[in-house]
Parts: sequence; C-alpha cells; structure tokens
Amino acid sequence: MKSYNGNTNVMDMFEKGKVLKICAPMVRYSKLAFRSLVRKYNCDICFTPMIVAADFMRSVKARDSEFTTNECDRPLIVQFAAHDAQTLADAACVVAPFSDGVDLNCGCPQRWAMSEGYGACLINKPELVKDMVRHVRNQVDNPNYTVSIKIRIHKDIKQTVDLCQKAESAGVSWITVHGRTTEERHQPVHYDAIKTVKDSVSVPVIANGDIKYLRDVESAHQLTGVDGRMTLQWTAVALFLYVEVGLLVILCLPFISAKRWRIIFQLRIWNFMARFWNKVFLTMIVILIVLFLDAVREVRKYSGRDLGTDAKLQPNMFDHLHMKLFRAQRNLYISGFAVFLWLVMKRVITLINQLASVSENTAALQTQADNANQAAKKYMDDNEQLKKALMEGKGDKATADGMELLRKEVEKLKGELKTTGDALKQSQSAADVMKKQTDGLAREYDRLLKEHQALQNLQDAGSKKDD
Repeated sequence: MKSYNGNTNVMDMFEKGKVLKICAPMVRYSKLAFRSLVRKYNCDICFTPMIVAADFMRSVKARDSEFTTNECDRPLIVQFAAHDAQTLADAACVVAPFSDGVDLNCGCPQRWAMSEGYGACLINKPELVKDMVRHVRNQVDNPNYTVSIKIRIHKDIKQTVDLCQKAESAGVSWITVHGRTTEERHQPVHYDAIKTVKDSVSVPVIANGDIKYLRDVESAHQLTGVDGRMTLQWTAVALFLYVEVGLLVILCLPFISAKRWRIIFQLRIWNFMARFWNKVFLTMIVILIVLFLDAVREVRKYSGRDLGTDAKLQPNMFDHLHMKLFRAQRNLYISGFAVFLWLVMKRVITLINQLASVSENTAALQTQADNANQAAKKYMDDNEQLKKALMEGKGDKATADGMELLRKEVEKLKGELKTTGDALKQSQSAADVMKKQTDGLAREYDRLLKEHQALQNLQDAGSKKDD
C-alpha cells in the first residue's frame, strides 16, 4: 500500500451548504473499481466494505485482499467491524496514511456479526462505542482524520439519542443513522427517528436507508433536516429584513413630505391593500416571533455544550460546533431585527399619516387666521378713514364727506341691528312654541301618572281580596 499525503479535510465538506452524496459501504461491492466508477458521477465520499479489524491486523494477506486504493480514491472512509477498542485503534493507525477516516460499524444486523460481538449489537453498548471512538482519537496523529460510527435505531429512540450523545462526547466526527431497528429489513425507514437524532447532537448526521435514486436524497433531506441543508427560510427572512431597511430609508427621505406620502397612501391600490393590512401585520409578527424563538433554542442548544478535553481530541468538532453557534446567533439577530423593524415601520407609517393630518389642520387654521387678519385690517382702515374724516371739521362743523360716511356707518349698524332683532324675535317665537310643547308634555305626563296610580290602586285592591 502506498501512502498519499493529501490535505483532504472531510469535515470541511459539511460546511459548504450542500447535500453530500455518499456511497454507503456495501458487502462485496464497495471495492476500488466500484468506488472509482461512482466517483465519476459526482459522489462526494466513498466507504470501503466492512472489514473485520481483528482479521485485518492478524494477516498481511487479509490486509492486501480487503483494502486496496490509489491516489484518486479520495476522500475515502474505511469501515471496520470491531468489539475491542485497542484493535480498532491499531487498524485505524495502519490505514490512516492511505485514507481520510475510519467508520465503526454498529449497524450490521447479520447473525454471524452479532454473534461475534460486531455490528448492530454495539448499539446496546454505548460505553464500549464511546471507548473505541476515544482510543482512535488518542492514537491517530492526524488531527484531521475522522472517526465516525454507523448505527441502527432502537425501538426506544431515547436509547439511540443517548448512544449518539456519548459518541459525540468522545469526539466522533459524524454519525450515520440507518433508520430501521435491528429486527427490521425491508420495512419503511423511520425518518422521524433520524430527525430526532439530528436535533439531539451538534455533529453532522448522515441519513441512510432506502436511498435508491437521486430524488430520494432530496426527499430524505427534507424529512430529516440532515447536514448539507441550505437554510432557505433564513435567506427569506434576511431578504425581508433588507426590504424593511430599504422601506424605512425611503420613508425617512427628507425631500418627500408627509403630505406627499398622504397622497400616495390614498391611491386606490393602497386602499385595496388596507383591507388586509392588519391581518398581514399580525401574521408576519407571529411568523417572525416563531423564528426568533427557534433561533433562541438553537443558540441555547449550541452555547450550552461544554467540549472540555474533547476539543483537543477533535479540533474539527470544536470548529463545527462554533460554526453551528455562529449560524444560530446570526439567525437570532436576523429574526430579532426583522421583528423590531416591522414594528418600527408600522409606527413610522402611522406617524406620517398623523403628521400629514396635523399639517392639513394647521394649513386650514392658518388660512382662517389670515382671513380674520384681513377682515380686522379692513375694519381698522375704515375706522381710521372715519376718524380722519371727522377730525377734518372745526368745532361743531364737520365736513360733508365725514357726515356722509358716518351716516352710512349708522345705517349699516341699524341694518345689522334690525337683522339681529328679527333673528331674536324668531328665536323668541321658537322658544314660545317649545314652551307650549313642554307644557303640553308636562300635562300629558301628569295625566299618565294619575292613570298609572289608579291602576296601581286597583291592582292592590284586587290583591287584598284574593288574600
């Protein structure tokens, strides 16, 4: 076997925002020739067939027969079956120069494997799995060398979650979950269980089972949310946030007055949209708050993990966890600012409408004040003209113009007095009519009151006779 000192870091592939296509380990199929073929069709990662670690270490012939590779066969993961931590670590050290990682088979349901202590029986021995992962971590020198496990699920999903969390604490790079129990063969895959595992750990999770066509990859990804998922919902929320910022900038432009915005808001299209505005506003508030709470949950999930010495065992785990935390915090800020700016935008629109209304009222009052000032100025000019005309005479003699002007003013005042007197008479007549109607109503009320009293007396008398 020839060593290939490539700088491949498999964990970096999980951070590229795509769904990884991985060729699973298949008995008698996943040899070098088959791996070379599938790599031509854009397969991202390939596994070897399961190799029994004890036989691999015992015989040179077994090593040459079971494990062959070349410089184009990367990234490559070697899968071992083992029930002893040191044997697995020794096998990993042997293949480490020629591969990118080892995988511990904890999912093979064949009777011979389980009777030997290999495969799916290991899912019931979480402490042993944890110890094997830790041994490989401690004894392989390459910090970028991955250690993964492939498991089946328990009938009680809590046991599966406990197994995965213990493997994670030991420094496992990723976990492949076959969504069937040990007893199941061709039954439907439990994608909900894979999703539960994915939500319970911070390391990448690979879905396995019933992936026969490329379209199955996307459907499994949507059902489980396994790694490589592009966060379309957060892209939409971020776009919504940018739209909010743009609208607020436009609404606050100084050269567009509140009156102009009032005219724009009174267009027919806005009147149509106003019918649904409250429903849309409340719907967006609910959606953004739900996303905000989900982001808070993600931040608490990843910030509450204490790596301790496990970060030294697996630097990639530390980087991966911090990348998850960064994304969760980013989503928290995006959703929080989106809620805040949505409320601010509604308030800004309300204030613009109020400012426009106040401006219109102020303009109307200003017009009234101008008219009143003009009328007052006119009366003052008339008074000055009258005073000037009267002062031009000497003693008891007034000029004819002054007397004529005075006479016109007196006649004008008499006309206004007469008009006021007529209005007063009409008001007096209306008051007399109202008084007569009031008196009539009072008499009618007294009559009805007497009739009511009489009927009450008759009713009381009838009640006494019955007694």
